[in-house]
Amino acid sequence: MKRIIAIIVALLLVAGLFLSALQPLLAEEDEVVLRVCSWEEYIDLGDWGEDEVIDLESGDIFGENSMVDDFEDWYYETYGKRVRVEYSTFGTNEDLYNMLTLGDVYDIVCPSEYMIMKLMAEDRVAPLSEEFFDTSNELNYYIKGVSPYIRRIFETHDINGVTWDKCAAGFMWGITGFVYNPDVVSKEEASTWRLMENRDFARQITVKDNVRDTYFAAVGALKHDLLTSEEFVNDPNYAMNLQDEMNDVSQDMIDQTQEYLQGIKNNLYSFETDSGKADMITGKVVANYQWSGDAVYTMDQAEEDDYYLNFAVPEESTNIYFDGWVMLKSGLSEDPDKQHAAEAWINFLSRPDNAVRNMYYIGYTSTISGGEDGRIFEYLDWLYGAEEDEEDVVDYPVGYFFTEDGDDTDYTLTVPAEQLDRQLGAQYPSPEIIRRASIMIYFNEQQSEVINRMWIRVRCFNIKNVPIAVWILLIVVFAGAGFLMARSRKLKKEI
Repeated sequence: MKRIIAIIVALLLVAGLFLSALQPLLAEEDEVVLRVCSWEEYIDLGDWGEDEVIDLESGDIFGENSMVDDFEDWYYETYGKRVRVEYSTFGTNEDLYNMLTLGDVYDIVCPSEYMIMKLMAEDRVAPLSEEFFDTSNELNYYIKGVSPYIRRIFETHDINGVTWDKCAAGFMWGITGFVYNPDVVSKEEASTWRLMENRDFARQITVKDNVRDTYFAAVGALKHDLLTSEEFVNDPNYAMNLQDEMNDVSQDMIDQTQEYLQGIKNNLYSFETDSGKADMITGKVVANYQWSGDAVYTMDQAEEDDYYLNFAVPEESTNIYFDGWVMLKSGLSEDPDKQHAAEAWINFLSRPDNAVRNMYYIGYTSTISGGEDGRIFEYLDWLYGAEEDEEDVVDYPVGYFFTEDGDDTDYTLTVPAEQLDRQLGAQYPSPEIIRRASIMIYFNEQQSEVINRMWIRVRCFNIKNVPIAVWILLIVVFAGAGFLMARSRKLKKEI
């Protein structure tokens, strides 16, 4: 009997060990792995300090855990299935494209508007499901809460007949302009793309080290007179005309842009991707061409040292940019579980409290206005609203972003007047600035090739720009060297 009991116990132990070893395999088989790739430092990582609680009247918002961990827990609690997020980052849109070209596989990525258009044009993007657009589903936070302003942009632009909204969901948006030191540069001087060529600030201005943003700025400077003329501004088709002019890729415009950028190159401190923020904070430069989200970060950091910077939007035009989520066919491979998890990821980040967390953490502006949920506007008032006893205040309308009726007075903030030129004006531009905002449209392969060649000539040595005097000097030097070498050989032969 003892032997039988011992055998049974041994069998149970073996069975237990077998099941323990099998459990991870069973769990892995049932687990959805979601491969996400987004910008560096572009999501709330949690670990907020106690003094960082956002205490809204509707309830506190606090980032205790990373957004990735919270999503994994929420997905399991909501859908009863485990999802594991493999989160990766990239530094530029071109970096992401190169990663995909070299074979990296992701299920969902978050590039900027022109890269979304490129991926759509190359048929790499999977369409969002019909269920994603079901407004009766309370978990579809994106479609229920995306800003009407952003939604209209997505619905009225297309690639090969497919509107953006069918394949992309906005994450963050903003405009471009100059962060500047108001003690050195006036608002008028900073409110034009021609600041880049202003000799009063030689070697004190930085611009973006990428062809798309800097090409846009150069076109704005070159077309200053046209874009600011009353006839152009008051034309009934102003918005479409502006988009056409700012996306001019005619050979003449490309040649003018190359000449312009090469001409102002020595007036600039540098072309930069990320160092401009630090250069502004330390006072190394007096103006920096910046995305509004990074502008907010720069102003916030400088303010901690009682150093105040401002943000100005060029009068010619500004670029309205957005970063958005798209699902990749190569990653999803028509797997319905992966697509469900990817769309749930978008919706989770679009939940108003999570949109607030991400905005607070990274400084950029969410494409989510909240719909019937008022926490986004409440957060905006919490962040920028004037104190009751403040005197120098102004009314600031942001209805264009929150409602279909842009004139809705329920969405008007009372704010300190200085905020019009600082963080608030950068995060939520005024209706006047929004009117002159234009998108950068997709350049086809041929156009991109020509513009990229132009950019290489701007950033590197261009043999065409060598002065004639230098050529003459080089010819004389080489001729002289040749003469000396020939004479040296002749002397050797005589000896």
